[in-house]
Amino acid sequence: MKRAAALASVALLAFLHAPLLVLAAFSFNEGRFAVWEGFSWRWYAEAARDQRLVEAAGNSLWIAAAATLISTAAGTLCAWALWKRQSRLLTLGFSLSLVTPEIVTGVSLLAFFQWLFRFGGLQLGMHTVVLAHAGFCLAFVVFVVLARLRTMDASLEEAAMDLGATEWQAFRRVTLPNLAPGVVSAALLAFAISFDDYVITSLVAGVDTETLPMALYAMARRGGSPVVNAISTAIVALLGAAILAAEGLRRKE
Repeated sequence: MKRAAALASVALLAFLHAPLLVLAAFSFNEGRFAVWEGFSWRWYAEAARDQRLVEAAGNSLWIAAAATLISTAAGTLCAWALWKRQSRLLTLGFSLSLVTPEIVTGVSLLAFFQWLFRFGGLQLGMHTVVLAHAGFCLAFVVFVVLARLRTMDASLEEAAMDLGATEWQAFRRVTLPNLAPGVVSAALLAFAISFDDYVITSLVAGVDTETLPMALYAMARRGGSPVVNAISTAIVALLGAAILAAEGLRRKE
């Protein structure tokens, strides 16, 4: 029974990751088509020389960094508040945002921004993408940090306050240092989610704002280019490493 379950797991993983392995292999192919013509870094070099891709990658990095900072700071405080107050209603609200389809989230954010900007004279752009990403990354940060908090002893904060610390000082000097692995893990996860997002970004970005997933999607629609293979492989490798690091930190005691 155990052997059959192990074989089924291996088969499932192979089914999920075989396309990625093929894509990675042909990103090093000298030729343009799905016929191996020799190992080459040609398509990575072409991607680095493509000004549009470089600018889109810069936009994605800036947006992901800003959204990560906002969502990590706010999400850590929200998780601490939920841990202290045990609000089922707020926890359910964060859970709901995790299961809401991205297209629904994107359309609702677009409608909200359009309604809001009627009074401020603003337009869609990088700022709306950052706010949208921070919003949907918030729930992921909350649950990662909350999982870490639930392994902590609440009496540590109480002891600090008994010794004269305020509630905020106890959080900053006692709880937060113990939370560091969970906070870093949540930040890495938020960065990966933000950098990789296409659906919500395409709805709330302005006409002059293009991220790397948007640029790759446009290139793929015009026809398969080996440059797409190269960039996609780099994204999978970098974000995969970030997620593995996040998982390692989450499990760290």
